[in-house]
Amino acid sequence: MNRKQHWEQVYTTKTSDSVSWFQEHAEQSLQLIHNTGLGKDAAIIDVGGGASRLVDDLVAEGYTDLTVLDLSSSALAVAKQRLGKHADAIHWMESDITRAAFPIHRFDLWHDRAVFHFLTDPADRHAYVERVMRAVRPGGHVIIATFADDGPEKCSGLPVMRYCPETLHAEFGEAFHLVKHNKEAHHTPFGTEQKFVYCYCRKGNN
Repeated sequence: MNRKQHWEQVYTTKTSDSVSWFQEHAEQSLQLIHNTGLGKDAAIIDVGGGASRLVDDLVAEGYTDLTVLDLSSSALAVAKQRLGKHADAIHWMESDITRAAFPIHRFDLWHDRAVFHFLTDPADRHAYVERVMRAVRPGGHVIIATFADDGPEKCSGLPVMRYCPETLHAEFGEAFHLVKHNKEAHHTPFGTEQKFVYCYCRKGNN
């Protein structure tokens, strides 16, 4: 089963609030987004946003230039149905992030919670960072959340990478300045705990 088939199966056999990474409100992500000081017209992409409810809160807060990218059409369909008429104002991308095509300097802010840690192949991680470099404007904001170094070793039946702030920042390199990092003990719908690390970086001006 390839990567796309895996995630289509997940979102056709489970409800969006019964997966381990589900959050009613992505509080850490929202706080970091607020802390950037960006205006409501900022161009924001949520990578792996799929059925996540972060976009709902961003819409409710008045953000107007939102893109949600996910590999799974089923996950995107869940979000579109939930948002109703508001879905028409959002740019939906069904794509593998390691192959996605973006206009240069399209986004002011790149957000990813729980995609990057699934990229266990160094070539995939390199392709991901290349896309961040292209798509995020100079001086733009990058928020990445992965399993922490004391987090799970597998998720959704797949192996994952685990990071501390330094190793996660190192994947992106000197072109990105690490501004802030947080840890989160995420409580799953099953009553278990997953340790996450959040890194907020600024892209250099080149």
